[in-house]
Parts: sequence; structure tokens; C-alpha cells
Amino acid sequence: MSTKTSRKLINILTIVTTIILVLLSIYWYRLGIFTSQEKMKAYLANKQIIGPLIFTLIQIIQVVIPIIPGGVSLLGGVIFFGPIWGFIYNYVGICLGSIILFFLARHYGRPFILHLVSEKTYEKYMKWTANQKKFNWFFALCIIAPMAPDDILCMIAGLTEMKFSTYLWIILLGKPWTIAAYSLGLVYGAKWLVKLVGK
Repeated sequence: MSTKTSRKLINILTIVTTIILVLLSIYWYRLGIFTSQEKMKAYLANKQIIGPLIFTLIQIIQVVIPIIPGGVSLLGGVIFFGPIWGFIYNYVGICLGSIILFFLARHYGRPFILHLVSEKTYEKYMKWTANQKKFNWFFALCIIAPMAPDDILCMIAGLTEMKFSTYLWIILLGKPWTIAAYSLGLVYGAKWLVKLVGK
């Protein structure tokens, strides 16, 4: 499969997945689980073990193969599992996905990355790798900063001489801040939207 074909397929899957998530959100909204804690607890009562496992797996997959908008899955974790456990499941899934992404890039190299991003994007971020020390700092700052292209940079890091221990510490210490920032922003945004729709 060519890189253009694989990227096109991922784009199609992203659109399809987004439509499915929108339809599911409408269904869940009609069930009342977004507006009633009791209904949400009842809905999740028989999903206490399998629910978190499936959700964590989804988070891992969406990091490695970006067919689900990251913000949507972060919001889902907080809505369905609450702010604390939602954060934990988001954190575990995203960190594991980031680790897998690093090793895939390190093992399969440039061709793997070009299946997921364009050559123009690849070259744009590869320029930062000329100096390893500077790239390490750049990578750490981007992992902490919201809206940074984390997944692309995780793959690029796999192509550099960055030690895995360095990469791991950056991911483990940097990801909580962005996950918390996204989660809080999305939750308050969703609540505002629900109130707006309810008027």
C-alpha cells in the first residue's frame, strides 16, 4: 500500500469514526447520561471492568492510528468515568500509545511515519533534529504545551538518538498537564453546549 493510499484511508476512517461518535453522543444524550449522574451510573453499572479496559485500548489505538479525534476520546473518559478515573484511564492509554509509537518509528523508520503524515510535515519537524540536545528540549516543551502535534513528534523522536529513558520521563511527566488542560476545557465546553441546547 502506498503512503498516499494509507493516509487517504486514515482520513476516511477518521470521518466515519467522527460520524459514529456524533451519532453515539446523540443517543447517549437522549438516554440522559450527560445530564443525570444517576442515569450515567446505571448505564455503566455492568461495565465496571470491561468499560475501562476497552476505553484504555481505544486511547492506545487512537494515539498509534489517529482515526479518532484525540479531544473527543479525552472528553469521553471524563464524562463516563468522572474527573479522577477518567484522567487516569486517559493518561495510561495515551502514555502506552506514545511508547508504542516511539518503538514503531524506531523499528520501521521513515516509511512508517510517511504512512501517517505527509512528507512536507515530516520534513518540517525533522529540521529540529539536527541538534539532539535542542530537540530533546523542544520535544519536552511540545509535550507539555496544549495543541502541539504530540503524535508526530513522538514518531520523530523514535528516529533520533534520544534515549528511551529520556523519552519515557518526558512522556510520563509531560502528558498529565496537557491531558488535564484538555479534559477541563472540554468538560466545561460540553456543559456550556448542553445548557445552550437545553434552552
